[in-house]
Amino acid sequence: MASKIEGIFTPTLAPLNSRGEINETELRRYVSWLIDRGVHGLYPNGSSGEFTRFTAEERLRIGAIVCDVARGRVPVLAGAAEANIKETLAACEAYAKMGARAVAIVSPFYYRLAPDAVYAYFAEIARDSPIDVTLYNIPMFASPITVDTVRRLAELPRVIGIKDSSGDVAFMMRMISAVRPLRPDFSFLTGWEAVLAPMIMIGCDGGTNASSNAVPEVTRKIYELARAGAYTEAMQWNYRLLRLFDAMLDKFEFPDGFKYATELRGFNFGPSRRPLSDAQRADRSLLESDVKRALSDLVEPAPAPTAAVLQLERDQIAALVQEVVSQLDRRGLL
Repeated sequence: MASKIEGIFTPTLAPLNSRGEINETELRRYVSWLIDRGVHGLYPNGSSGEFTRFTAEERLRIGAIVCDVARGRVPVLAGAAEANIKETLAACEAYAKMGARAVAIVSPFYYRLAPDAVYAYFAEIARDSPIDVTLYNIPMFASPITVDTVRRLAELPRVIGIKDSSGDVAFMMRMISAVRPLRPDFSFLTGWEAVLAPMIMIGCDGGTNASSNAVPEVTRKIYELARAGAYTEAMQWNYRLLRLFDAMLDKFEFPDGFKYATELRGFNFGPSRRPLSDAQRADRSLLESDVKRALSDLVEPAPAPTAAVLQLERDQIAALVQEVVSQLDRRGLL
């Protein structure tokens, strides 16, 4: 039997190069760093990964890269939030072949569905999916998944858990109460790190938290402290994390604040696929200072590149330019 999904799963950001394409080299370096920093699993193509801003082919490419880097080290919970059942099942088949542990499927979005229709949607996927399925409840963007719907879906063997991003502690308690006596193996994950410690205290198995992109060691610490019963210390850390979370979430367009904080740890996520207004560009420096202050209370930002590193990067760029020029010359294009 496959292991239960638990711990901190990072909903990975997606770095782009200067042309706005997936930066595979940086994505691989960043995913390896997350694993080395102690996250329990990875979750590509979630909301933090801006799945709606990528094509289906790009989403599969991101998933393939993450699965390749993670293989044998941590499990992958791959986002398969396509717009209809046919495309969702195609994504499920692809991720199964890549070696993902399970997929996360968002409740139907754009069209708001009644609970019976939400059940029918997930039930059809669960019957035909070659890979385990976790439900993704994000009621601010998609059809809500009710407690009764979760209980009914938990009767299907392929449905192994739920990620809830409502942040509603009482709702999570009701789900756990309704499902856990019937399915002790069913995983409950919170997608709202503002209440990460309280959620673990009431019985959650872990979290899929955007903040773990920037501070993976902190989200893991909160999880481990709460699981160990060190509630006072867990809450102290959660309050500190809350200041960073609010700065990243409330003062930037999502997920730009999380990208910026993670860049302070030493990564380059490149340009956004979402156009910025002139006002947003002008306000950025003020917003960045708030994130820097909150981040510095939790971890040490990455040191600035040394002169030797900068020279190495310049040398690499010069060599790449020379190679391109040589190839164009050989083809008679210069």
